[in-house]
Amino acid sequence: MHSNCAMKNLCIIKAGTTYRSTLQAFGDFEDWTGAALGECGLPVAVIDVAGGEPLPSPDQCCGVIVTGSHAMVTDNLPWSVAIEDWIPSLLAGGVPFLGICYGHQLLGRALGGRVGYNPRGREIGTVRVSLAGEASADPLFSGVEAHFYAHAIHEQSVLELPSEAVVLAGNAHDSVHAFRVGLCAWGVQFHPEYTVPVMQEYIRAEGGSRSDDLLLQVRDTPDARLVLTNFASIARQHC
Repeated sequence: MHSNCAMKNLCIIKAGTTYRSTLQAFGDFEDWTGAALGECGLPVAVIDVAGGEPLPSPDQCCGVIVTGSHAMVTDNLPWSVAIEDWIPSLLAGGVPFLGICYGHQLLGRALGGRVGYNPRGREIGTVRVSLAGEASADPLFSGVEAHFYAHAIHEQSVLELPSEAVVLAGNAHDSVHAFRVGLCAWGVQFHPEYTVPVMQEYIRAEGGSRSDDLLLQVRDTPDARLVLTNFASIARQHC
């Protein structure tokens, strides 16, 4: 992967890092995302914004993915606010955008929605998600079954969507597991980049008394993973 967006690249905006033990065993957010993208046919650049690297200009990007984070959107950390303020310029330039978990929430708030702690508490583990009718013709969910499994871990959610947003997926815990704004910006609350071992590591770290039961429920999530390969196809069309 390239270290910056000197050329027009598919840019992965790194919004933090995983636990040290998970990092040593399996890599970090951007590694999982890059692996799930596969041979996407585009140069991929990782920008560690949480680590102090500057954001690229929209015309340097053929697509943007904002990763998850251990931070909370409502912490209003300077680097996080910078990403949030930058997102509208991407949409104005027609740059395909995908926010994952933290990035999903940033997209929602950047466009006038509200993010906060989910009143149902933390969602963690391999969960069942259902597509809304509007997803049937949406390119991000091409080939995804109407009901599919996805890995998830989050305490905050998009509690109120931007006025122009369209809900694409949800479940009983979180009615907004995916949404779209306009023609080229998406947020997914679940983690399409997680593998089974990564999900298991997070359950062991954060599952508490439910860990044994949650570990038994972990399974492969091929439909969720399609989101990233579909996004790569969308980004190629933009380039």
